[in-house]
Amino acid sequence: MNFKEYGNKNKDTIMLLHGGGLSWWNYREEAERLQESYHIIIPILDGHSDSDRRFTSIEDNAQEIIDYIENDYDGHISLIGGLSLGGQILLEILSRKNDICDYAIVESALAVPMKTTYKMIRPTFSMSYGLISKKWFSKMQFNSLRIRKDLFDDYYRDTCKIEKEDMISFMEANSKYLLKDSLQETKAKVLVIVGDKERPIIKKSANLIHQKIKGSRIEILPNYYHGDFSINHPQQYIVAINELIVNKNRNSKNKSVSNTETKFEDKQTRLKNRTNTNFLDER
Repeated sequence: MNFKEYGNKNKDTIMLLHGGGLSWWNYREEAERLQESYHIIIPILDGHSDSDRRFTSIEDNAQEIIDYIENDYDGHISLIGGLSLGGQILLEILSRKNDICDYAIVESALAVPMKTTYKMIRPTFSMSYGLISKKWFSKMQFNSLRIRKDLFDDYYRDTCKIEKEDMISFMEANSKYLLKDSLQETKAKVLVIVGDKERPIIKKSANLIHQKIKGSRIEILPNYYHGDFSINHPQQYIVAINELIVNKNRNSKNKSVSNTETKFEDKQTRLKNRTNTNFLDER
């Protein structure tokens, strides 16, 4: 697996897992803005543009990342975030190693298998794959994803590099992923993000993830679509990361002085008329 890195390795390490069919640029703006304060790692998921191996499964990607963190970071980093396919890989990571990170942000991850969709993926992509290199078709697909316009060149370049079998493989894996029972044992404080304009099955998935992970928090973002949070609103994503890690550091300092403990609130919150600066304020 290949990795993009930003910032100083001596600072808190954050890993961000991009969505299926995208690449490291999913989180480029976050990484560029955060690199003065954190060490940022963005893996290029298997089967994607500039990856070093074919896509096999969500489980294999998760294990590769666990092995990387074990070997290079003594098995633990500060925070892992993941979008869609990246969010599923993150859930698998948390299921396999319950102490791998202090915090996790799971965004728009599917956790309800779609049997009909799974059956349609191979025939559909077998017929339409040749159109991906056509710019008019790529623009149509890009617009349907509601990704901000300045990312089109990155999207077009990298989707053209994805092999048909890899695209089919990660789409199939995405459509059939099941949460593992061991997920409930994670020690990470997990923030589950979903847009209220997403498909019902994604919103249902967010609630299932929230229920599965004791002490997690769910945020339902008004007027947000799939991937809106990290792709189109990087500043809000940065605020979420800073709030989590800064609060951790503040709480650790307070605990060392007064030996008091803080609790991560277990509640469901709807965001209503919040600004970027108070995005994760506790209420």
